[in-house]
Amino acid sequence: MPLDEEYGAPSDEEFETRVARAMHHTTGEFPPHSADLVRRSVGQGRRMRLYAAARITAAALAVVAAGGGLLATGALGGHGDGTPERLRTAAQGRTGQPASRAAAPVDGDEMVRTLRSLLPPGGTVSHASGRGTDEGESGVRAAAELTYTTAEGSSGIDITVGRLDPGIPGDQQGDGGCLPVEVRPYDTCTTQKLAGGAVLDTTKSFTYPNADSGQKRWYVVLTTADGAQLTVQEFGGGGEKASSGGADPLLSVAQLTSIVRSPAWHKVIAALPAPQGTPATPAERAPGARLTRVLKAHLPHGGTVSDVNASDGLVQLVHDDGHGKNMVEVDVQFDRTDDLAGHMGCAGVSGDCAATTLGDGTRVKKVRGTSEKGGSAQVWSVDVLYPDGRRVLAREVNSFAESAPVTRPRPELSMDQLRDIALDKGFFTG
Repeated sequence: MPLDEEYGAPSDEEFETRVARAMHHTTGEFPPHSADLVRRSVGQGRRMRLYAAARITAAALAVVAAGGGLLATGALGGHGDGTPERLRTAAQGRTGQPASRAAAPVDGDEMVRTLRSLLPPGGTVSHASGRGTDEGESGVRAAAELTYTTAEGSSGIDITVGRLDPGIPGDQQGDGGCLPVEVRPYDTCTTQKLAGGAVLDTTKSFTYPNADSGQKRWYVVLTTADGAQLTVQEFGGGGEKASSGGADPLLSVAQLTSIVRSPAWHKVIAALPAPQGTPATPAERAPGARLTRVLKAHLPHGGTVSDVNASDGLVQLVHDDGHGKNMVEVDVQFDRTDDLAGHMGCAGVSGDCAATTLGDGTRVKKVRGTSEKGGSAQVWSVDVLYPDGRRVLAREVNSFAESAPVTRPRPELSMDQLRDIALDKGFFTG
């Protein structure tokens, strides 16, 4: 999601998305128009709402190039379908007060010079712009982006340098870690722990993650032991979405790794203020471990479970009964009565829909539809809203990912089985 053209404070849309996998914590304020939209928009810091971002909105810090018109994204992504769903580090301490800076600020021009100095010799640079540690209201993220060109072609390259908030779990913010196969089926990602406690994540992906073709997007994330995070990404053929071809980016993953690990960024890290304050503790939560345990108990015996991706309020996994992989997920939310008013019926819902109200006032909506990602996958869901506002949304797809090729003729679980899962109150206790 873009920032304003002055690299100032995040837009309302960006803030909602980020403070949405706190994307598991703000986009959830907006009632979905369909079962799929609900799942995708629920985030409140939820690592999976990176996931939601990949579905409905960008989760990236965009850096607008001056003069050249190149739009590159910081950290993990750009916008639209090319962006994973991640919570971005808040631009200001949780108390709302700017933190003190221990070192002299680094301006945008120096950010560009540093990035340029780390590129291989022999190429040319254009469309360069940067953001310093003292720009905007808080200066928590510094950035630089440019287009690098050689006789072999062009790549859009950008880097962001920031600090993670110590008051937020690491899997609910920043850009590190590998995205789940259910979300990014065509990513090739590795994670390496380095000496001293740093973690290095490298990913080969595509600008549009729902296909294994088109413009390639490679990125590397270095998270230091003390909470600094550097992310460099590269788009083959030019800036993000500037090319539809499948050419490899000019710099290898190893060269991108050398950039983020360069001591040249130490000065920038030292100039960044540390986030302050502690986020409020949610009054209610559904731990991922509990959700995983309850969901697994409902799966048919004799199959195999893989690709488990769980966080507070959301669990996804892939189950294979021997007849093909099937993705199943459960999303648990609280205080949704007002937000879902008018959305628990079948009006305007595409596909086969049935809505009922149980004797205790619990509302149940069952939908058999197709993927919104344009593929041939079938998406079956059961949505349960209790009178007290608790909500469980259970979904399944006849593939290991909604955007991947189907792996079985139809989803594995029947609608009755999916309904039993959604009505299991064990998701809230135990």
